[in-house]
This record gives sequence, C-alpha cells and structure tokens, in this order.
Amino acid sequence: MAKELVVNQTHSECRIALIENGEILDFLVDRQQGLQQNIAVGDIFLGRVLRVLPGMQSAFIDIGYERAAFLYVDDAYIPTLDEQRQALEKALSGEAPPSRRLGEVIPDEFSTLTETVDMKFRPDVKIQDFLKEGDEIVVQVAKEPISTKGPRVTRHITLAGRHIVYMPFIEHTGVSRRIESEEERKRLKDVLDSIRPEGCGVIARTVAEGQSYKTLKNDYNMLVKIWKDVQKKQEKLKAPIDLYQDLTFVQRALRDITDEDVDQIVVDSKQVQRQIEKFIKQYLPNLKAKIKHYDAETPIFEQFGIDLEIERALSNQVFLKSGGSINIDQTEALVSIDVNTGKFVGKKTLEDTILKTNLEAVKEIAYQLRVRNCGGIIIVDFIDMEREENRVQVYQTLLEALKKDRAKTNVLPISGLGLVEMTRKRTRDTLVRTMCEPCPYCEGVGRVKSVDTVSYEIIREVTKTFKRTQSNKVTVFAHPEVCASLSSEEFGLIEVMEETFQKTLLIRADNNYHVEQYEVYIHEP
Repeated sequence: MAKELVVNQTHSECRIALIENGEILDFLVDRQQGLQQNIAVGDIFLGRVLRVLPGMQSAFIDIGYERAAFLYVDDAYIPTLDEQRQALEKALSGEAPPSRRLGEVIPDEFSTLTETVDMKFRPDVKIQDFLKEGDEIVVQVAKEPISTKGPRVTRHITLAGRHIVYMPFIEHTGVSRRIESEEERKRLKDVLDSIRPEGCGVIARTVAEGQSYKTLKNDYNMLVKIWKDVQKKQEKLKAPIDLYQDLTFVQRALRDITDEDVDQIVVDSKQVQRQIEKFIKQYLPNLKAKIKHYDAETPIFEQFGIDLEIERALSNQVFLKSGGSINIDQTEALVSIDVNTGKFVGKKTLEDTILKTNLEAVKEIAYQLRVRNCGGIIIVDFIDMEREENRVQVYQTLLEALKKDRAKTNVLPISGLGLVEMTRKRTRDTLVRTMCEPCPYCEGVGRVKSVDTVSYEIIREVTKTFKRTQSNKVTVFAHPEVCASLSSEEFGLIEVMEETFQKTLLIRADNNYHVEQYEVYIHEP
C-alpha cells in the first residue's frame, strides 16, 4: 500500500498530511502569523504560580503566554523515588487500587506510543501544601491552547527523541505496546535498563524496534544533554520564560508520524525541503532517497486529493458510498455522531441493510475522528440492530478501525439504545476550530430567529410603545425581509395599528440591520 507524506507551504502556513492509498492517516496544520508565540506540546517553560485554587486542587501558571496555563495537582506533584517504588509494588501486588497510569504522566502526544503501568503516584497531599503563589517552577506543555482555554502543563517532564522518550523524574523502563514481539520487547527492555541510570525513566517508541544499542544510546545521550541545558537555563533566567522549544513543526511531524514504511515525502517548498533533508540525514537516513520536490502547476494538496478530503471534514454531513450518511456535530461538551441509511435501501432484509450501513459508517467515523482531531467525549448513535451478533460485529469493527489512530481511545460496547460512548485524547485544537470561526451573523449558534418570529416581536413592541407614549408618530427600522413581512397584506400591520391607536406607523428597511435586529423610534410630539 502506497504511503506518502505530503508537505505544503503557503506563506506562513504549513500543512502536512500522511496519506495511504488516498486516505488521510494524519493531518497537521501550523500557522505562524504576527509576533504571538506558538505553544506546542513538549515545550518547556520556567513559569510563575499566579493562583493556587485549593477548591479545584489546581493552579494557574504564568508562562508568558496570553492566557495562563492550567496545572492540576496530579501533574504538579513530583513523587520521590521511594514513593514511586512503593506505589509500584502496591499496584503490582494488588494491595492498592491504581488511580493513575504511567502513560498519563507522559504528554498526550506520546501517550499512545508508550506502555502504561498502573501506579498510584500521588500520596494524599494537597496542592496548597507544596505550591504557593509566586513560586517559580519548570513546567512542560501537555495540551496546546484549545478554544478559550489556555495550555495545560505538567511538571512531569518528558523529552521525546526519534527512538526513545526520556523522563528525568520517573523511574521506569517501558516499551511501546505497538511492538508485539515478546522477544523484541525483552531485548529493548534489557538495552534500556543498561542505558538509564537510577531514578530516571526511558521508554522505547515504536520505531525503536530492531534498533541497535548504539542508536538508542545516542538518542538517550542527546535527550540528557537537552535536559541539562534546560537546568542550566533555569538557574540563570527569571520566570516567565521558555527554556526549551520542541522541534519545528515539520521536524515534529517527521519524528512523530513518519516511519520507514513511507514510500515518498513530497514537498512543494525548497526551504522546507532543506529542513526535511537535514532532519532525515541525522535521524531517518533510509528515507533520504524518497524526498521529492513538487513544482507542478496543480497545487500539491489538490493533486493528491487532500483538499477535497479536508472539505469533507469541515462539513457536518458526510455521505457514504452506499447512499447512507453520518452527521457530526461538535460542541464544547462532546461530539455527537448520528448514522442514517439515507438513500440506501438494501437488497435483502431491513436488518441486513442496517448492518451494512453501520459497518460502512464505522470506517468513515474512525477516519473522520482522525482527520478532524475530535476529542473528549464522543457519542455515536448507530441505527438500531435487533440481533446481538450484529451489534458485536459493529463494535469489533469499530475497535479494529480505531487501531490506525495515534490518539488514545477508550470505547464502550454498544448500549441497548444503539449508542457507543467513547473518549479520544486531544492535545491540539480540532480541524474545524483551526480552520473556521463562528459565523458572525448567527454568532456560532447555527440558527437565527425566523422572519415571522421577529415580526411578531416588533408588533408586541410597537403595541407597548403606542400605549406608553403621547407621540402620534412611531418609526420601525428593521431588516428588509422583516419590513416586507410587516408591510404584507397578511399582517396588515400599518392599517390595524393606525386604526386601533389613531397614530402614524412608518416602517423603514435598512440593509445594515441583522435579521433579528430592529429599532422602534418615537418621534417627538
């Protein structure tokens, strides 16, 4: 299967898509405009504690960004080595119920790449016991700013290399759960145990499979050097200030979503191509011959069909090949997905038609979640199926389709109502929020009052005004469509009002008025 990394640079915007047989496996976009600092997962800051909130067991940290960063107590407390070892022993022996997983200490961008081990890290401490306003602390971005929320940060620092993840504060040796060979997992653990010193943690990423001791050791040495440089900066500088910025946008994409299976890397910018070549020469030498410069007349994303897929991902309704459809609605609280048969009528029984639609929808849903980067709580309303075996088949197909997703997902079985509840990790904003903004007309609500509704509001307002004023003349200013409705024979508003109150009513249209906006002007007597 052809797998390609397509890179498009347009002025200060860079778009990267990893595609396989025309299907988007991952899509990233970065825009650098003005002087505003871009916050990325993995960046490390020396921050200052602005407020400690005992009631929420959290704190707000000034890292020099326009919005304060959020720090939760679990991310704020750094356990001692003895506490870590005791917690691990209790968790593995079953003496204590696990309340936290090691993978969750790692920034979410890397959590899907790591093996998780149940551990109760945090003893019963309160954030106000070890953190106070004015403290200067080193934090790392775990989630980028999303919508109106500032970035979420953690004190559990992790540094990701090409092959390993280094954790200076957590003692642990782990291997990506995507490496399935038990023999290879044991080999990697033995290598990492021989590399890491006491008190630190190292996790082998998926691409570490088959790599030599020397390669992993070089990766580890580089990450340790980065951490030592961060510590030196911390001693010399004052908060708030950045101590370490992760790789450039393009380099992060090469590190995190590119592997040896990529058949070619196609880029339409010579400058970006040089960045890629420099990174690949050091970390991915096998891909050096696969870099190609694209300079055809047709835009690169249009040529590869990516623009069309992005447009589909910005729409609320996505049509299936069979004629069915799925409707996707994203809100602050959750993402709801509704499956419909649409024009698909099937050839056999109703149950067979429903099953085929649901199975087709499953693959499209998993695909759209990746492309749109939907996160948080997701509710999928499948078409009701009578047979239990059909519900199981749809559920298992969904789990299989989600294996392509780098983000961590948790999926519950289909309920009696035909609903699937699931969660998906999100560290950056959704595609819709990145590329769109709320409608200035409806202010993001998605609907406006009808012309009839506004017309009746005006009638009630005019009636109230005529009763309260001594003036013999009132003028209504409103949107042209509303004015046309008020002046129509159906309403007969002017004649009725003037006859009832013996006063003059004028209606004036103004194109600058919103359809819901109007003004009742009272002329002086």
